[in-house]
Amino acid sequence: MTPIQDAELSTVSGQDGVSIAANLNIKINSFTYTDTDALDANGLGGGSVSFNGIKVNGLIAANIDILSKNSFLAAAGAAGVTNPGTFYNPATGGDVVQIAIPSTVVADGHYLNVSVDSIKMGNNAASFGSVAMNQIDMRGTTVWIFAH
Repeated sequence: MTPIQDAELSTVSGQDGVSIAANLNIKINSFTYTDTDALDANGLGGGSVSFNGIKVNGLIAANIDILSKNSFLAAAGAAGVTNPGTFYNPATGGDVVQIAIPSTVVADGHYLNVSVDSIKMGNNAASFGSVAMNQIDMRGTTVWIFAH
């Protein structure tokens, strides 16, 4: 191997990134939201709702990159964002985390499925029923995250 000199090294650029692929099989017994407001003289206040038997399964893949301000503005423009200044300050904005779900990695029929077995209010055994979202196709989705 030949050592590289500082002058040569200063002209080298690279691209970092992380790729993640997951075959999800997530089960959550329950998710409960509780309003802890004290009951008033009329017995009003507080309450809760529970989502029971939550399941998420399917395949997902994502590429995670850090974009400079100019790279983000170019990517947002290419995605059709006409005025990023409404949510990102082009003058003072910093780097942006980009999470992109590729268009071609997940095969048809292997998309995400999310279901909830029951939705119950407070101390009531009655349920609103169940809900399911099947074959959620997120291919081609891009998310940008930044501080402000």
